[in-house]
Amino acid sequence: MIDETVVTVQAGDGGDGLVSFRREKYVPRGGPDGGDGGKGGDIWFVATTGLNTLSDFNRLKQFKAPNGAPGGPKNRSGKFAQDLTLKVPIGTIIYEIGSETKKKLFDFTKPDEQYLVVKGGKGGLGNQHFATPTHQAPRYATKGEKGEQKTISLELQLIAQVGLIGLPNVGKSSLLARISKATPKIANYPFTTLEPELGVVIPEWFNINAPSFVVADIPGLIEHASQGKGLGHTRFTRCSSKNAKLSWSTRLTLIPT
Repeated sequence: MIDETVVTVQAGDGGDGLVSFRREKYVPRGGPDGGDGGKGGDIWFVATTGLNTLSDFNRLKQFKAPNGAPGGPKNRSGKFAQDLTLKVPIGTIIYEIGSETKKKLFDFTKPDEQYLVVKGGKGGLGNQHFATPTHQAPRYATKGEKGEQKTISLELQLIAQVGLIGLPNVGKSSLLARISKATPKIANYPFTTLEPELGVVIPEWFNINAPSFVVADIPGLIEHASQGKGLGHTRFTRCSSKNAKLSWSTRLTLIPT
């Protein structure tokens, strides 16, 4: 199962250059001293251990780095904006989405890998740069450059940390639907689940401070499955082999006395 989301990333704009002139006592005609604007912030992605899903990007779809500060008087340059760093799980692939294209940008395979996805704009030039022997008091400066903007797709191949196993119709799909936002098919007949259904469990929903994790609803296992009964041993093994933990699900039946 692929966890996929599309977001917009906007780097910061460069700060504008300043039009300013030196103003000091006994210096009636000070020259231009407008400073340059600061650079806009970049946006980086970094692969982070401990993350398993792209759920954070489902809450917020637009990310904007701060703009650079404008230039100041006395040839002071504007402050460079801070870069924005976004954390993604290892295994995430970044694609740039165009009107009719989808271009692969980067594939995160190792912890702490970084990728610069959009660059901040350069700061504008203050009027100090435009003084010449014949034009000693320029009254103009340049604006900062716009930061880059892209629409990108983030894709992650989900591998479940917990697999729900058990006989058919014991409530595995119902449990998954209760603890996550997954919508597995639920019906009162055997082998309703033919392929694994994945759900992301976010412990914050239950007031628990813990990382999110992925749970898989594994197709039902019956007696003699190793001999090909039901969905067979091979199908079950293929579905459950990539789960770090397996949780056995069973049905409790009250017997009247």
